[in-house]
Amino acid sequence: MSLRPPLLALLLGLALCHPAVAQQQPAAANPPPAPLPSAEARPPESIQIGLSTDRVGITADFSGADLTIFGSVENTDPQVSRQGRYDVIVVLEGPARPVVVRRKERFLGMWINLESETFVNVPVSYSVATTRVMQDISDPQSYQRLALGAGNIHIEPLDPKGNPMKIAEFRDALRERKETTGLFSLNAGGVEFLSQSLFRARLTLAPNVPVGTHKARAFLFRNGVFIKESSAQLAIVKSGLEQRIARAAVNYGFLYGVFAVGLAILTGWLGRILFKKD
Repeated sequence: MSLRPPLLALLLGLALCHPAVAQQQPAAANPPPAPLPSAEARPPESIQIGLSTDRVGITADFSGADLTIFGSVENTDPQVSRQGRYDVIVVLEGPARPVVVRRKERFLGMWINLESETFVNVPVSYSVATTRVMQDISDPQSYQRLALGAGNIHIEPLDPKGNPMKIAEFRDALRERKETTGLFSLNAGGVEFLSQSLFRARLTLAPNVPVGTHKARAFLFRNGVFIKESSAQLAIVKSGLEQRIARAAVNYGFLYGVFAVGLAILTGWLGRILFKKD
């Protein structure tokens, strides 16, 4: 009879320990599997261009030329390429110079300049080639933001506080004059994709294209959204006799002036002798 209390105590201890073991079992369960890492994102598209020549020489009989620009679109999406949703706009922009626009009016039977407006930093030339018409590539707001297209070039007047209507009128006249002389041009369809990534752009240099450093820029669009821009430089210089005369006028200004005055006097004297009437 004396052995029952220890036995009851032992059974009671085992009963109390069993729930604690049961409560610890869920903690020993395996943790949920970690989520699989996402696939690496495709790198963004980029564009590169190269000119067929980086130097164009102009002689006295220069009648214009065609400039070919080659380029490539890197990291293209094959599906977007097959659907033809990549567009490229190539621009050849000449050096910026101040321009004075004058308006002639008839006064007392003579045409005289009555009003004028001076604009600063006006590109002397601006040629554009595109894969399609610009309206089908992107929206006007994107072109304005990028200052892309002859109509979106920022032409700043010398006096920005002048009459806004007069400034807008003379600015439109300047653009119209540039387009008439061929210095501002647009060639829709002048950019052609040779493959999914390679393209070729054809731009026309006007016969009166000015000398200086011109900048070629290529803009890449995807589904109408601007992606990337690339640029290269083109030097247009005088060549032949014109180049030598221009270099002499710059390097030897005084001697060039003396020679020009002497040549004028000699020409006048010879003309007087040849056409002298007895």
